[in-house]
Order: sequence, then structure tokens, then C-alpha cells
Amino acid sequence: MTFNSTKFPMLKLIETPTELRLLPKESLQKLCDELRRYLLYSVSHSSGHFASGLGVVELTVALHYIYYTPFDRLIWDIGHQAYPHKILTGRRSRINSIRQKNGLHSFPCRDESEYDILSVGHSSTSISAGLGMAVASNREGLNRHIVCIIGDGAITSGMAFEAMNHAGDLDLDMLIILNDNKMSISKNVGALNNHLARLLSSTSYSTLRKNSKKILSRLPRIQRLIKRTEENLKSILLPSTLFEALGFNYIGPIDGHDIQNLIITLSNMRNLKGPQLLHIITKKGQGYAPAEQDPITFHAVPKFNPVIGCLPKVTANHPSYSKIFGDWLCEMAAKDSKLIAITPAMCEGSGMLEFSRKYPKQYFDVAIAEQHAITFAAGLAISGYKPIVAIYSTFLQRAYDQLIHDVVIQKLPVMFAIDRGGIVGNDGPTHQGAFDLSFLRCIPTIVIMTPSDENECRKMLYTGYNYDSSPSVVRYPRGIGTGVTLELLQTLPIGKGIIRRMGKNIAILNFGTLLKEAKKVSESLNATLVDMRFVKPLDKQLVISIATSHKALITLEENTIIGGAGSAVNELLLTNRILLPVLNIGLPDSFIPQGTQEEIHNDLLLNAAGIQHQIKQWLI
Repeated sequence: MTFNSTKFPMLKLIETPTELRLLPKESLQKLCDELRRYLLYSVSHSSGHFASGLGVVELTVALHYIYYTPFDRLIWDIGHQAYPHKILTGRRSRINSIRQKNGLHSFPCRDESEYDILSVGHSSTSISAGLGMAVASNREGLNRHIVCIIGDGAITSGMAFEAMNHAGDLDLDMLIILNDNKMSISKNVGALNNHLARLLSSTSYSTLRKNSKKILSRLPRIQRLIKRTEENLKSILLPSTLFEALGFNYIGPIDGHDIQNLIITLSNMRNLKGPQLLHIITKKGQGYAPAEQDPITFHAVPKFNPVIGCLPKVTANHPSYSKIFGDWLCEMAAKDSKLIAITPAMCEGSGMLEFSRKYPKQYFDVAIAEQHAITFAAGLAISGYKPIVAIYSTFLQRAYDQLIHDVVIQKLPVMFAIDRGGIVGNDGPTHQGAFDLSFLRCIPTIVIMTPSDENECRKMLYTGYNYDSSPSVVRYPRGIGTGVTLELLQTLPIGKGIIRRMGKNIAILNFGTLLKEAKKVSESLNATLVDMRFVKPLDKQLVISIATSHKALITLEENTIIGGAGSAVNELLLTNRILLPVLNIGLPDSFIPQGTQEEIHNDLLLNAAGIQHQIKQWLI
């Protein structure tokens, strides 16, 4: 896909924000219209995050127009809304490569552009990082402006409020822009609010406010009266109480699609001192009706025809592991009212949509608050309920302390359904589930299960749900299953593997869904194939038996080799003084780049041909 300059005559003039700032203000709306059309054109041809970017077109243009980026720093929280930012900062011609192998990153990335100040991908980090930059700017006397753009979903995270509490106390110059695209805080957008925002962000008002406080400090009774009057006025007209209590000067809410008003307000706020918060209201999917009507479906899209306005239906021969989990939840909830399912804002991705509709009283979406989700589950378990935390591998990393202290030490029977274990694909290093087996395996008493197919997944979910002695984990990948026939639910013996094929000399100990590839290799090499099922407790008796009857062992997992399931096998052999060659196959000691799951498996030699190649090279 090449850039068609005749369709986008104004956008073709903009290579970087330097050219943008040369435009007259009156022409910015036309630029926004072209930018929105180009975003639709490019993403529909290449796939990628979509609705969020449409919602911040005017904001992106206004920010780069008012602030002298990259000296002034724009920090995009999460970053899936940063496609317009990438287009305006020298990457317009490469935007069609986004989320593809060797292409642009899904999110802002420091290695990609000087305009990407912070590499992101997980939510709620912008304010903390921005405050650190504000401290550095203040210490060095740089007079650099720091702007953090955070959504109404990301600001629900405790980390965001921790940072705001600190920022209010330090009283440094920084601006937080709250992008409210669900109208979750306020619906008072209109002429009055726009007028008030201009007034409250003006230098004259700020000066008057400060001088008045100095004068009134000598007249305590009048000062209290004026302060009470101001607070009452703001509580009626503006939802500012919380943010002002944290030390921020609150302005808004204003229409985030009114480019001229954004320019005026941001220009005024650029001159204000201290922590500022601008609340804007935007519409996710703005300007493209199908995305406006269904922003969740159009959040991230495959290639599609923008004229038709419908995403292509994905036809899969087999159900995804997420659907297997969701169906199992419904099946269990129908029998047990004590089941409580919890998700940190991943309802659709975790396959819980149908469950949330059928069993709303047994379903809790705690928003982007992974730490809270786990300790909340601990409280439920203490109270006699049976909580299940559905969480992506990459997001579980954010709640490690709560997992250990609030669940495992107390031996609470909380089950964790860990989705997206292993290679995830196009979202790149921030989203690959590469580390969970390693950081979970070192925790005492926890039970870790790795299903090899969807039937095993159901059995392990059932096993974990009925296991009361300690917390349990079922770790499964993104994507579809193998199409096996689903059997009746039954519990598995804890810590017991199963031999799938007997061979000679070489044994492959498989952990997880690479079993399908391992089976092909075992048949080709006449190797023994063992489905280990459990990473912890490890089936020690089975491993020792296989080790003493074979000449070499190969461990196979879709987790970093360091500290993973293969390491558990190594430790067992060393402890028992069994001297045997062992090859650990898994993810390398590096962050896994973006690409399709198939591309990454091929590159890392984790398909059947690659696994066999690694074994043969090792045996030479």
C-alpha cells in the first residue's frame, strides 16, 4: 500500500510536527478529516488497532500543534490509540506495516522514534513516568512540558492514582489529559463547559486565583467563604472534586472533537504552573459509523472492506481455548452458585461474554486492576466462595505480590485461568506470555497445569476448581484447539503425567500445547513422548523412570527456557545424581518480537520441523 497524495493533499505536507505547526489554525479541521480517512484507509488494508485512534485524531493534532515535540513530551498510556501520532511523526509511509513482522510496533516504542518517549503496551504507566520526567526537567531547569494522555479505563488502575497522589504533593508542572470515551465520569459537555474550560485555563484566571489566595489569607473568614463558594460551584458544574483533592487543577470536561477549542484550551494550559488535569470527552470510533456503533468489535480489526463496514467473519474449524474456558464456566455455574468468575477488563478476550450475560451475579469485571482482582478473589475464598481469576499471562505479571502474599501463603483455593500463555503474536514483546511458568514455578505449594489440547484443558479446569488444598493454575494459549472430542469432566490425579507414545533411546517430555508438533517429531525419530501435564508438582517418579530407561531427554515448552518446566526436570535429575544429556527447548533469553504465531514459531524452531532440527543438531 502506497500513500496516495492526491487523496490526502494536506496530509502529504506533514512529514513531522514541524510542518504541522506551520499550518494556520483554520486549516486544522481539514487535516483532521484527512487524517481520520487515512487511518481508515491504512488500517483496513493492513489490520490493527482502530477505534481508539479514530477517537483521538483532533487531540493528537492539537497536542503536536501546541507543544514543541519531541522536546516537549507526549506520553500515551497503553498506546493502542497512537496510530495518528505515528502518522504525524515521520512514519506515515510505514503505517501499513504496523503489527506485522519487522514492521512498526503496535504501541509507542522508544527504539522506533524520538517522538515515542515511553515504550508502552500495559495500562496506567503514563502518569508515573511523566512525573519522573517532570522531576528531571525541574532539576535541570529545562522548562520542558510533560503531557500524559490516559483513558477513562486506564485511570481506574491503582497505579494511576498512586502517581497522581505523588504528583499533587510535588506540585510540579505537568498536564494529564483524561480521555473519557465512555462518558463514565461526566456527560456535561456543551457550550457552558467549553466556556468554563477556556476561562479556568486562562492565565488571567490563574493569576487572579493565586493573588486572591494571598490577599484572603490575611482575612480567614472571608477566605473560607470564598473557598466554600468555589468548591460548591465546581461540584455543581464540574466533576473536579476527586482530582482537586489529589492536588490537580481540574479543567473540563470539553468536547475532544472540537479542534479549535482544544487549541485554545491547550494553549492556555501550556502556560499554567503546577499539576493540571484536562478532561475531554471523545467518541471511540469517531467519524466511522460502524466503529462508533460497536467500538469493542472495532477496537482491533483484521483487514476489511471499509465501504461495506463489516468485519470478515472468522471461521474456525475448532473452538478457541478462550471459548472452551467460557463454555466450561457456564457449565459449572449452572451447578454451583458458589462459583465466582473475575476478570480485570478482559471479558471478551477471555471468552466470558456469554457467562457474564447468563450469570451476572457470579461475574465481576474489576476494570484494569489486576492487583485488586487477585486480593478480591482471596476475600471471596476466605468467605467460602470458589473464585476463578481469568487473566492473561502478560497481565498476571502485574499482580505477583498479591498472588504470593494474599493467596498462596494463605493456601486459599483460588484458581487462575491463565490465557495467552506462550506466543501471542502481533502485539509484540509486551504481550507475549513468555515468563509465567518461570515466575510461578518458584512459588511453594501452587499447582501448575499445562493442557496439551482443549479436552485436557477442560479436565484441568475441573481439577483445579475442585482442588481445595492450595491455589491452582491452568495455563493455555491464544488460538484454536486441535478439534478433539470433548469428554465428560473428571478430575486428574495431581502431579501425574501420561506416556503418549513409547519409543527408544530418546524421550520428549512435553509441557503444553506443543504436543501436536512433538507427536510428529516422536514418530519421525521413534522417540518416547510424554505429556507431563503438570509443571508443579512435577511427576518425579515418571521422569526418573524415563530418564533411567533412555539415553537422552528433550523438554519442550512454550515458555522461556530459563527457570521454566525444563529447568524443573534438570533440577530433579541433578538432585538424584542422574547423569543424562538433556536438551531444553523453549523460548530464548530475549524478548519475542511481533509477528503471527506461525511466523514466530517458525523463527524460533518450535514447529515440528524446527524441533526435529534442534534435536538432530544437538545429537551430532
